[in-house]
Amino acid sequence: MHIEPGLVADGKLWLSYLTAAGAAGYGLKLAWNMAKETGVLSLGLRSVATTALVFSFFEVLPHYPVGVSEVHLILGSTLFLLFGAAPAAIGLALGLLIQGLFFAQFDLPQYGMNVTTLLVPLFGLSALANRVIAPATPYVELKYRQALALSTAYQAGIVAWVGFWALYGQGFTVDNFAAISSFGGAYMLVIIVEPLVDLAVLAGAKLLHGLRGSFLVERRLYDAA
Repeated sequence: MHIEPGLVADGKLWLSYLTAAGAAGYGLKLAWNMAKETGVLSLGLRSVATTALVFSFFEVLPHYPVGVSEVHLILGSTLFLLFGAAPAAIGLALGLLIQGLFFAQFDLPQYGMNVTTLLVPLFGLSALANRVIAPATPYVELKYRQALALSTAYQAGIVAWVGFWALYGQGFTVDNFAAISSFGGAYMLVIIVEPLVDLAVLAGAKLLHGLRGSFLVERRLYDAA
């Protein structure tokens, strides 16, 4: 997911600065709460891990342009389940920024739109997890339908935000709707694949009992709420 350059004119980019600031503010609130609960070291190490992973996802995993944006395997739900909402948000924001600064400077004007599109669905995913996962269920015990619900919510949020930016930038034209539809359709593949990745990663974590109680991973990964 990278908004294509020129999709939104320079004179309209101010809205993306506002939405990105709001998302960043909420992310900082989550980070502050986590630092108080688990310590700054835990937050810092998990954030370094998520930043490195996100950068790798964007640079190494396959991605291709479709319609108004690019289709990526972002694995936002995987990051959330392993590390928690705050480190996942920091990793998504910093990983995207590092990529833009060093490898894709042409994407920097779209950074506000891109980071909003990544973070707001993550916060929605975090809220949904409290509803679809029973308090007595550690993440390593998730079923496919639960992983599917989380991944679908995150990817649907991304598609919705990309569609919003496209309509905001290009208007309600037939061609624009067609481009948005092709992008959304392509993301169906991600919705199919990501839950399987989640379950595979959780199965691996289940075998690594030494991580239980570690400040390197989300406590809920192994323990009930």
